[in-house]
Amino acid sequence: MVFWKSLFSSSDTATASKPAPVQGELVDIPGANPAQNNSRIFFSLDRDIDLYELEELCDAVGWARRPLRKVKKAMQHSFLVVSMWQVRGARKQLIGFARATSDHAFNATIWDVVVHPDFQTQGLGKALMKYTIKKLRNEDISNITLFADPHVVDFYARLGFISDPEGIKGMFWYPN
Repeated sequence: MVFWKSLFSSSDTATASKPAPVQGELVDIPGANPAQNNSRIFFSLDRDIDLYELEELCDAVGWARRPLRKVKKAMQHSFLVVSMWQVRGARKQLIGFARATSDHAFNATIWDVVVHPDFQTQGLGKALMKYTIKKLRNEDISNITLFADPHVVDFYARLGFISDPEGIKGMFWYPN
């Protein structure tokens, strides 16, 4: 309980009612300085994410809108859902998201990795990916894949992902 009190003790608590509860892991991110703006960064595995807030996050990076009912279904059927939050006083903001599908034994594919532009270049995307990989490895998943747009391939390569291992060529089927 002392931890939570220390987390939310700030000058703006007198004006705010109660801080939004955060269930997750507090993380220290090398290179990022959330304490500079009196905030904390949390990761959460809670799937109960406001879909409109997630849509705003995706809008912020310029992703095409997707039907919310399908986004909800994708999250429900994902093996892992990770959200990243900034907590500042009583305010909680979704600043990052990733999810993974899996066969629950050997393989997982990471999807929908997004970090709000205001929080990019601070090591938070790297921290989000490392956290996601750690959670998958904790489930004994050994083969982790993802699909990356050309402009972020270098980012994933710096995290240890390699293109076309063993010369495997991916194939895709799309409806006409």
